[in-house]
Amino acid sequence: MPSYDRREFLVVQKPTVAFVGASWAALGLGVLSFVVGLWNAGMDRSEKGFYGAVLVLGLFAAVSLQKSVRDRTEGLPVSALYLGLSWSVVGISVIMLVVGLWNSGLTLSEKGFYGLAFAMTLFASVAVQKNVRDNLQYDRQQQQAAPESYRRAGMTDLP
Repeated sequence: MPSYDRREFLVVQKPTVAFVGASWAALGLGVLSFVVGLWNAGMDRSEKGFYGAVLVLGLFAAVSLQKSVRDRTEGLPVSALYLGLSWSVVGISVIMLVVGLWNSGLTLSEKGFYGLAFAMTLFASVAVQKNVRDNLQYDRQQQQAAPESYRRAGMTDLP
């Protein structure tokens, strides 16, 4: 069976402006909501710092997981250890948030607010990372498809 590079057969479509905008808006709204909620919360600074750190940890882990899964899907090497760690850290951040909220003195509506803002932010960060990568791949494909004379002139968009 001949071996081949999966990336040779991938055709990436450019994400729509609406999807890119909605992804960035959801990420901004989620982070802003979470941070404003923490700013206005009547809790100790150490507790606010804990929730802020959990948000940053979750965001990094979600983006790292998305990149790892996508790399593996495209045939790029990703170690099982790194992929497992990415999944683990996403899970750990969710568990940390749940345990922190469970043991806090916040009302149920406040706990729900932080949970929803956290989930929306993680989902939006994955969508933003996907859009960034799709745009880069699309631009790379366009440059490769452009005739040599267009590339030399710096023009990559075909008429």
